[in-house]
Amino acid sequence: MTLSLTTSLVLLGVVVLLLVALQGWWVARRAAPRRPLAGAGSAQRVEPALDDGQEPGAATEPALRPAAARPPARIDALIDVVVPLALDAPVSGDLVLAHLPASHRVGSRQLRVEGLDAHSGDWVLPESGGRYSELQAAVQLAARGGALNEIEYSEFVQTVQAFADATGAVADFPDMLGVIARARELDAFAAPLDAVLTVTLRANEVAWSVGFVQQCAQRLGFCAGTVAGRLVKPAAEDGAPPLLVLAFDPQAALAEEGQGAAVRECTLALDVPQSPESAEPFPAWHDAARTLADDMGATLVDDQGQPVTLHAFAAIGTELQRIYRELEAHDLAAGSATARRLFS
Repeated sequence: MTLSLTTSLVLLGVVVLLLVALQGWWVARRAAPRRPLAGAGSAQRVEPALDDGQEPGAATEPALRPAAARPPARIDALIDVVVPLALDAPVSGDLVLAHLPASHRVGSRQLRVEGLDAHSGDWVLPESGGRYSELQAAVQLAARGGALNEIEYSEFVQTVQAFADATGAVADFPDMLGVIARARELDAFAAPLDAVLTVTLRANEVAWSVGFVQQCAQRLGFCAGTVAGRLVKPAAEDGAPPLLVLAFDPQAALAEEGQGAAVRECTLALDVPQSPESAEPFPAWHDAARTLADDMGATLVDDQGQPVTLHAFAAIGTELQRIYRELEAHDLAAGSATARRLFS
């Protein structure tokens, strides 16, 4: 049976409409953010919380052992201004604790107080039931926020003097001009060695969904941070700062339809002074950057938007060796408690 001309034209029109609709669906699908593979899930672990007294992160897998709380970093004359507090007779830990400043802060800086244990002869944090033959107080000379200034030191002196009066101690304060000079010198030394390496992963074509970014990062050992848009690769040491941080638009991470929010860039960062060289953080950063770029269909670019080549990575590695050696030469090895405090 032969079809009439009219019927043939109708069928042809239907075919054309179907092809147009199919093309529209395909274009829309390609333009949509890349999503995680079905059944693969996204990162559920969470950045371990730090409890180390440093000056400046959603549920942990049940099988993971929680990070052990670490004691606050000890007073260190290398980076602290230390005030001896002499006592006529040992005092109780309860007395010391009762008169410690409520905020334990001097402006933005942490006030540290230690006692010389009358039995062990060790400098320790005051605690109930202890007895201390001497006390000492300290505040950090410099950090990433800059050097201790005259106003902060004056506040420190007033706070420590009130504490000394309450505990019957005699404070021996260093001269302000000398303290401020030391603070500025330490800040000037630390600034050129404060290396935080960052590389940007920029989507080549299709944007990514939040779930897709999480899935790719999870395969490399990253877990969710306590801040929206932050994924971290934990350090091997319990309670230590993360080895690597992968960050993207926090607004996308907080969007109600997070899986559909488009992400076109991520930044992978390595905080050099916070991680020991023995953990090989630079190779970990380099390998993670190249693997993520391959998995996500991204180009690695610097802060000027220029592609980062293998030669550039090699040059960075060479410069890092110089920084590591200089930090070690000044008793500030990367990853040490003192270095973490100074570069925080």
